[in-house]
Amino acid sequence: MTVTSVHDPSHREALWELEDAFERGDLISLFGRCTVSYEGRAASDLGSGDRLLVLKPDGSALVHTDEGRQPVNWQPPGSKHHAAVRDGQLRVRSTRTNPDETLIVRFDRVHQLSAMGVTGGRDLELHGSEEDLRTRILERPELVEPGFEPRETERPSSAGPMDIFGFDADGVPVVVELKRRRVGPDAVGQLARYVRALREEVETGDGDDVSVVRGVLVAPSITDRAAERLEHRGFEHVALEPTPEE
Repeated sequence: MTVTSVHDPSHREALWELEDAFERGDLISLFGRCTVSYEGRAASDLGSGDRLLVLKPDGSALVHTDEGRQPVNWQPPGSKHHAAVRDGQLRVRSTRTNPDETLIVRFDRVHQLSAMGVTGGRDLELHGSEEDLRTRILERPELVEPGFEPRETERPSSAGPMDIFGFDADGVPVVVELKRRRVGPDAVGQLARYVRALREEVETGDGDDVSVVRGVLVAPSITDRAAERLEHRGFEHVALEPTPEE
């Protein structure tokens, strides 16, 4: 698990850390002196104070004070997080469009910023491994898609070994990246490197004589940002647990 923790960062340093954490799909916490404003079905403002802001990769945003267990402001899953430095403040904005709602937290000072690659969803226990997932697919290739034919596991490439390499029903090569738990954009980037490496083999005349390469990410679930990256690259996600449900 990747963990980043920064004490008393400048606004610009905090912005860089936030942008990297958004890219990775991390769970983020910021503690510092800030104001909070909300516009949507109603409107509210909180004056300056030391508060905890939690940003989750599913789009949730929670603002906590030193009282109670409920956040004083929040945005639901599916919201989008953005950060910028404006007018000498670090501004963190969480928005959604249905309905239109915006939560803006403006930090005069960030005391602590942490970003963690938390995974596992709601499950208290995580069963199975990537090897279990590989075995499931090799025994039942149709779990990826009908007509999928695995050819190699750990296929070498300039980007590293591919988890599973095969062909779809139309003879198009498919690179399958396996993850045993919920993943973020990093997994999409890893898949993209394998696909690019295989395409480069084709262009240089090595490997399989093909002109198109597909990418499939197999994981129980993915973050919204990972889904956006998959769509942008033309890749696909197959939701599959490492072991069959009882």
